[in-house]
Amino acid sequence: MTAIGHDTIVEEISIAAPAAKVFDAIVEPAQRAAWWGAPDRFQTTHMESDLRPGGRWSMGGIGMNGGPFVVRGEYRVVDRPRVVEFTWLPDWQADAAETVVRIELEETQGVTRVRLIHSGLTDSGRASHRGWPQVLTWLRTYAERNDATARV
Repeated sequence: MTAIGHDTIVEEISIAAPAAKVFDAIVEPAQRAAWWGAPDRFQTTHMESDLRPGGRWSMGGIGMNGGPFVVRGEYRVVDRPRVVEFTWLPDWQADAAETVVRIELEETQGVTRVRLIHSGLTDSGRASHRGWPQVLTWLRTYAERNDATARV
């Protein structure tokens, strides 16, 4: 389900893995680099993270045009395994303003509902961030494949 407001994108997906596993896949640098991207789109090759409110994070890799990309920000909320919220500043958008990404996780019987809210977007920012459904699908594939308790 996609809901797009004036300055906000909301995406939801269900993942057959515990919330703690999904949370770790989102915030742990080696795990995020393992699943965030695809050879035909872009590929994250590294991430750095100081996982605490006020801590900085950045990730980079090979962008859609074959050149490097970097996105960075600061953690605002870290409530493992329920919520992570961080600022988002991509280098690929010329008029990029810092925005906020909030990821909420709610587990029921081993299945985690992931709700991503990206707010503070401009018109061009909304257009350049419509890839969240694909990112969440990559997360689901990774978390379900790497969770021994996942139900198929």
